[in-house]
Order: sequence, then structure tokens, then C-alpha cells
Amino acid sequence: MAAVAVRGLRKSYGNVPVLKGIDLTANQGDVISIIGASGSGKSTALRCINLLETPDAGEIEICGEVIRMRSGSHGQNGPADRHQIERIRRTAGMVFQSFDLWSHLTVLQNVIEAPIHVLQKPRKEAIDHALHLLEKVGLSDKLNHYPSRLSGGQQQRAAIARTLAMQPKVMLFDEPTSALDPELVGEVLRVIRGLVEEGRTMLLVTHEMRFAREVSDKIVFLHQGRVEEEGSPDRLFDRPESDQTRKFLRQHF
Repeated sequence: MAAVAVRGLRKSYGNVPVLKGIDLTANQGDVISIIGASGSGKSTALRCINLLETPDAGEIEICGEVIRMRSGSHGQNGPADRHQIERIRRTAGMVFQSFDLWSHLTVLQNVIEAPIHVLQKPRKEAIDHALHLLEKVGLSDKLNHYPSRLSGGQQQRAAIARTLAMQPKVMLFDEPTSALDPELVGEVLRVIRGLVEEGRTMLLVTHEMRFAREVSDKIVFLHQGRVEEEGSPDRLFDRPESDQTRKFLRQHF
């Protein structure tokens, strides 16, 4: 059973097609990095997988469960079951490039909020788990700080801990270092590398090419809304078959 299976995924904004029939499969424990130029559809693909964006066509399957869709009165696609979408979003946790921490809550409160109110975890259990996660991401000394007192790298690590607190089966990373100053990128990549070593299933949209090559089981290169090329990191980086892939790698690697 695939952890994530996407078949024929399409998405347009108005008359502008962004995804033109994406196929993508991640097995349990796979780390797949999705690369490509700005506007190629990378982030849109991730946002469609956990239904932050509604695809126009195609099929999405998460851990054996196909997301049910239906056409509305105006012919637009939409989820058929809101409860299923809530369940899928717990299964596929997403880390955003802009951190999206709740500014009025401390780091600890950010991490325990969803487990208590969504998963109905007892408060003590949620706190104990949060303390473990904050130690894992190197923030055990910042648990009572508000996000405004943290660096960008610390905020992103807190956001990763918050996602982990929901115990997702799949983690989706949408350019998790793109909003960071260069000197802060390494601390976030170290945390992600630790999650890779735990055997977690991950889809990673990134512009960190060397990191993608080091940690990924497969690289998927998107170009103008299509999968232009995919393969093992060594094969794709060393022996790209597509002219577009070669051009992209010359510019970014």
C-alpha cells in the first residue's frame, strides 16, 4: 500500500493551468523531493494532496484511503465528505514556508493546542509529548517563549514540532527553509534530516538541491505543471535525460 498515490492531478486558477496531470507515488518510508522552477506547480501539488487546494481532476490516495470528490452545482470539484478531509489532514501533516505559528500562544501552547482539541488527548499526555518533541527539535529552553521572540529558524522548528504532535503518517514540507536567512537554514535541515533517519514518509518541496540529493529516495522534477523527469538522486543529478532538467540543474546545482 502506497503512503501517497496521486493520479492525473489537475489544477487551474481561472484559465491558467498549474497542474496538468501529475502522477506521483510515495511508498511507506520514502523521502521524495519535488524540485522545479518557481511556478512549476510544486507547492500547488502539495496543497492539493491535503486539500488546502481543491484539485479540478484526478485522484488522491493517502495510506490506502481515496479522497472522495464530487461536482458542485456550478460544476466545480469539491470534497464529498468534510470529516474525511479532516482525517486526511491529520494523516498528512504539512509544514509551511511561513511557519504559521499562533502568535498569541507560547511555543508549548502551539504544540499542544491541536492534540488536545482535535485528537482529544489528555492535557498532561499532550504536554509530555510536546516536551519530548521540543527537545527533539532543540527548543526545550524556548517552550514558554512567544513566536515573536524566536528567530525564523526557531519558529520553523517549532512548526515542525507542532506538526509532529499530531502524529502524522506522512509529512509534507513546502519549502521549509525559503523564508529563512542563510545562516538559519542548517538548523532546520538538521531537524528534517533527523526525521529522515527515523524512517518517516516525507514529500519535500525544496530549493536546497544538495540536501535533496543527500536525503531523498527519489527526485521528482516538475516543469510547467507536469512531471518532466523523476528518478533516484544519483541518476537524475548525474545523468538527467530531459533538456529541461539539465537546464534547471545547471542554474540551481
